[in-house]
Amino acid sequence: MGLDIGTSGVRAAELRLGKGGPVLERFGQVVLPAGAVRDGEVVDPDAVAATLRTLWTQARFSSRKVVVGVANQKVVVRQVDLPWLPAAELRASLAFQVQDYIPMAVDQALLDFHPIEERTDESGNRVLRVLLVAAARDMVGSTLQAVAAAGLSPTVVDLTSFAVLRSHAHGDSGFGTAHAEALIDVGSGVTNIVVHQAGVPRFVRILLMGGGDVTAAVAERLGVPLDQAEALKQSTGLARVSSAPETTPAQRAIESTGGLFVEEVRGSLDYYMAQSGSARIGRIVLSGGGSQLTGLVERLSSATRLPVDVARPLSQLALGRTGLTPEQLTYAEPMLTVPVGLAMGVAA
Repeated sequence: MGLDIGTSGVRAAELRLGKGGPVLERFGQVVLPAGAVRDGEVVDPDAVAATLRTLWTQARFSSRKVVVGVANQKVVVRQVDLPWLPAAELRASLAFQVQDYIPMAVDQALLDFHPIEERTDESGNRVLRVLLVAAARDMVGSTLQAVAAAGLSPTVVDLTSFAVLRSHAHGDSGFGTAHAEALIDVGSGVTNIVVHQAGVPRFVRILLMGGGDVTAAVAERLGVPLDQAEALKQSTGLARVSSAPETTPAQRAIESTGGLFVEEVRGSLDYYMAQSGSARIGRIVLSGGGSQLTGLVERLSSATRLPVDVARPLSQLALGRTGLTPEQLTYAEPMLTVPVGLAMGVAA
């Protein structure tokens, strides 16, 4: 069971490991009350717990054991070189080695790492290059409080960005090891950017921006409710090029926020490319509910000068008795990335 607690809703996927690979048995999602989760962080555990109980009742999942994803402003991911040690010893010694790399006290953080490669430093010492992950204990605690209050049993807390990688990369981007691939999962208030080479993560960035910010901008500019603003956003879309004229208030609101989002993504990829030894990015793969904004694919491609493909997580899964119609599965597919990737961490 992979559980994604997003800014606007909760969603979960139940996978079974079949002979031919993972099988999607169930998927469900329920909208959260406004403000229950802010920028990916649970601020009202009781409201989130109530929504999770509704989700489990409606989707009829067979298990209450879940892998929970986190991604927000209280999660830090850094690429660092650490003295080589066996994995167990390195994990046990992290707190004594990483204080200078994270903007929080180590006793207030939960620490983990993802190994990238072994190297030799300038002094000839053996080092391990890792992606260091630090998550604030209080943030994780609020998430687990909500999960437990819903009657669920969290078995693993995982970085949502790694779930995105697990769901889409499958160890082969189609470019071998010569080029990298950028995976961008656009949520309502949080966007996960992961650059990988042949399934090995090289760069992770969590942006506190998403599709909900564009909707909120339309609502504020036009003075309409959020549901009406969402409909206007979808019918209007983002201009495919930044130089397109803006003729309506909705277009101006979408351009001001959506254009800023595109620039933030481009800036993140430029930052990765500026790092020493970075492989050239061959393409972008887009997923998440916020990725459905009309014009976003073309705008990202224009801004980054890279091909942009839309993720198809269902193509990597066999389907069990999901209880969903083909139309419902097509609608849900952009939102499957994170919960499926979380479940894959256990099912694989």
